[in-house]
Amino acid sequence: MTEPDTLPDPAPVTPEPAVVAEGAPESAPPAGDLAEIKRVLEAALLVAGEAVATAQLARLFDPPLDAETIRKIVEELRSDWAGRKVELVQVSSGWRFQALPALQTYVDRLSPEKPPKYSRAVMETLAIIAYQQPVTRGDIEAIRGVAVSTHVVKTLEDRQWVEVVGHRETPGRPALYATTRTFLDDLGLRSLAELPPLAELDASNLLETPDAPAKAAETALALASPILGSDAPTPAAPAPVEPGDAGLRGEPPAAETQTFH
Repeated sequence: MTEPDTLPDPAPVTPEPAVVAEGAPESAPPAGDLAEIKRVLEAALLVAGEAVATAQLARLFDPPLDAETIRKIVEELRSDWAGRKVELVQVSSGWRFQALPALQTYVDRLSPEKPPKYSRAVMETLAIIAYQQPVTRGDIEAIRGVAVSTHVVKTLEDRQWVEVVGHRETPGRPALYATTRTFLDDLGLRSLAELPPLAELDASNLLETPDAPAKAAETALALASPILGSDAPTPAAPAPVEPGDAGLRGEPPAAETQTFH
């Protein structure tokens, strides 16, 4: 019998679909790449000089990694650095390396500039905004019992600790002030919820206000849930002059100052 000149084509083979472990992100890098990714993230955070958001870290790679992968690797990095004199911490703006608080005195000597000193008026105004936000200048004056100096508010804005987040829908539409991410970063906090309770602070009654909840719209404008709601009434009569306005009104400046790094 004569054999055929050609053999029939073999049946096509359909490749089996890749099996992805349950719960694992589809874009997860190969296990062999994790060590290199970890080294890249470590180097980026060390040289950044400021907090870096998870989304920014993800964009270091092409294609960008998913946020969950970045989070897990950064958490591993934090564990790797535990017990050293430098720690990896998460603040409001993202992740950053910083010296342990016990070493701050030595680190400060690297900079010849002395940390700025702020008057009692500035620190009290900042505390009121932090715990009562969003607030207007009228709210602050009602709490402190003195007129709020323009210089005091400008000092906080220049330091990028407070900003205008909206306006109250009342006659004159006064500006509403709230704290910023920079304020949280400088305190090493991730959110306003990590602020210490008022009971742990100086019981000077400066932050005590009548019980009145803040308006929901104002809370949304603050971009964060306030620790204590407040819609303090505007004083009927002009408040006494703020000592911090001495340069404008010819009064002696406040004697008490506070250093804030």
